[in-house]
Amino acid sequence: MTQEWPIREVARATGLTSRTLRHYEQIGLLTPSRVADNGYRFYGEAEMSRLYRILSLRALELPLAAIRTALADEATLTEAIESHLTFLEERRERTNQQIRAVRQTLDAVKKGHTMSIEDVFAGFDNSQYESEVRERWGDEAWERSAERRARMSEDERRADDARSLDINAALREAASAGTDPAGMEFQELVAAHHRWVADHWGGRMPDATAYAGLADMYVADARFAATYDGQENAERIREAMKVWIGAHLGE
Repeated sequence: MTQEWPIREVARATGLTSRTLRHYEQIGLLTPSRVADNGYRFYGEAEMSRLYRILSLRALELPLAAIRTALADEATLTEAIESHLTFLEERRERTNQQIRAVRQTLDAVKKGHTMSIEDVFAGFDNSQYESEVRERWGDEAWERSAERRARMSEDERRADDARSLDINAALREAASAGTDPAGMEFQELVAAHHRWVADHWGGRMPDATAYAGLADMYVADARFAATYDGQENAERIREAMKVWIGAHLGE
């Protein structure tokens, strides 16, 4: 008889939750070898082999939709991996440039050399975000955000950064687990996200148009989609945000 493993053992061995495994089933990524009369799911050797490949591709930061397509077509799998490798190499080069700039800054500071303000901040690249915020939501949104950060102490900035990570991680995990976008759990996360955005905008509460625009940007901009572990998750988060807008912002 072919060996099988119940879903709880698979979850424990892989570090995934049973909820995540069921989500994989719902989207056609990983189907159990059988489902018992009591609803318990079991996975055979073929399913475990497929799950191993899924986790390997997840480690490459590929979104679930790309993984599903790649597993169905070996040529697509090769293209997906090559594309991701190119992305990682480009990101590595940008990181190396920043590292070189920061090392030069540190060396100059240690030696007591006089530096311009441009030299000091050569390791940072915030201009792209400033221009986007100014273009999408106006100069006031950027100025309020910048002033808010300027008033913070170092400890407050670290706490603020940690909160940002927690908010986005919670949304990403809910989307990855297949949480209902209209359900209470996801809607509470969106409410917290809306407050977080308002805080970052210096207390200005995003209206329906601004918040919907942010939701659309999460899907349209690959950088934001990557933050939420892929396009599919970004779309689920956008759906949850649109539901919240309809319930709380009048659209």
